Amino acid sequence: MTPTGATAALVLAVLTLAHHASLAAAAGPRVIIVGAGMSGISAGKRLSEAGITDLVILEATDHVGGRMHKRDFGGISVEMGANWVEGVNGGKMNPIWPIVNSTLKLTNFRSDFDDLASNVYREKGGVYKKAYVQKRIDLSDKVQEGGEEHSAKLHLSGQDDMSILAMQRLNDHLPNGPSTAVDMILDYFKYDYEFAEPPRVTSLQNTIPLATFNDFGDDVYFVADQRGYEAVVYHLAGQYLKADKSGGIIDPRLQLNKVVREISYSGSGVRVETEDNKVYKADYVMVSTSLGVLQSDLIKFEPQLPTWKVLSIYQFDMAVYTKIFVKFPKKFWPEGKGREFFLYASSRRGYYGVWQEFEAQYPDANVLLVTVTDEESRRIEQQSDNQTKVEIMEVLRSMFRDEDVPDATDILVPRWWSDRFYRGTFSNWPIGVNRYEYDQLRAPVGRVYFTGEHTSEHYNGYVHGAYLSGIDSADILINCAQKSMCKYHVQGKYD
Repeated sequence: MTPTGATAALVLAVLTLAHHASLAAAAGPRVIIVGAGMSGISAGKRLSEAGITDLVILEATDHVGGRMHKRDFGGISVEMGANWVEGVNGGKMNPIWPIVNSTLKLTNFRSDFDDLASNVYREKGGVYKKAYVQKRIDLSDKVQEGGEEHSAKLHLSGQDDMSILAMQRLNDHLPNGPSTAVDMILDYFKYDYEFAEPPRVTSLQNTIPLATFNDFGDDVYFVADQRGYEAVVYHLAGQYLKADKSGGIIDPRLQLNKVVREISYSGSGVRVETEDNKVYKADYVMVSTSLGVLQSDLIKFEPQLPTWKVLSIYQFDMAVYTKIFVKFPKKFWPEGKGREFFLYASSRRGYYGVWQEFEAQYPDANVLLVTVTDEESRRIEQQSDNQTKVEIMEVLRSMFRDEDVPDATDILVPRWWSDRFYRGTFSNWPIGVNRYEYDQLRAPVGRVYFTGEHTSEHYNGYVHGAYLSGIDSADILINCAQKSMCKYHVQGKYD
């Protein structure tokens, strides 16, 4: 080669390198993950294990963990959202359990529901006779067993699915399902307390039997560690993001208080704009926001998501499950073995019905937990905490008419439904959707990928579902980015 030719080649090489450097700078991180909850952190870990480490995680709040979030209350650390490892001591290992129990050794307690029949309170005070309540529990269990048998006979496509309430009508011939105060609270405890929505809207085929308990076991363990259940998410994040000695994430690839407002996508890449007018560019984006956020107008997609995708998002339910913590100057409720959970049989379904005391978990804290869901959750979120406290005191004084029930000194009322970063607590399978809609919910749209507990094929609504969905969705992206296997197959609705 002549000197002139060599010089020209050198100039060309420099220009080419500069051009590529410019493109690389413009492209930004290879993958943007929207959300630092369990599924987003899990997806990032799986991508990193596959060699995709050029990441940025944009989190709208000031913390990692999403709906796994602790809060100081009355001198203890309580969980605003997820609290249990659900599904333990079965045939398979729940993937969250060894992290909680062995790796991190988070303080946890097996929840004891065994003597619930002794702890059902009348609306005007006193408990129902144990024998009577047990008889109603046995009937409810028998109806559910019939539901399991019926569910097993339904076509796998879901075309014959029905609501749990319809199943109850088939099995016990009551025109409106459970209607007495005792039957209503037992029904609420069995279904609403688990799915956060009533049997009339919940799918039979996708919830009975429930894969979580079928696969992992019937036991559930309450996490009551001052580090918080969110320590699991920090632990996973620390395996690929730089952390300090206390476990806090200090990696610049994690950016907090970054509210994503627009995601633009094309065949060549993605562009993500945040509320503070920052712009991030990448090859792909993984959206791990809650289903409730996808159903809201917080994030605009440009171009708009296709109709099939929008319909799949709107057809699922984002339920609301509210754990209200109440502190007192002294205890007035029964304690001891078999007393951890107690029920209030109101004539108004779901009205401050499920209670838990913390003799073991938080000794001497004098704190009770009452759980409400669905319409009651939404109603309570729209009133003052003081009004909620007044209602709770009326209920407790009705339940414990012969006790000196002091005024509560503090109350903590989460507002998941009103929070624009969540718009609910977890997803629920309603009647009318099946695996076809689920596949569409999880399916990518071009370079936009989706994950979250709502995309978990068998465990939606659970912490382990969020964890596994992050892995599953990351694998779909990895297949495209590294193996050029970008086609995602959605089986026909009735195939």
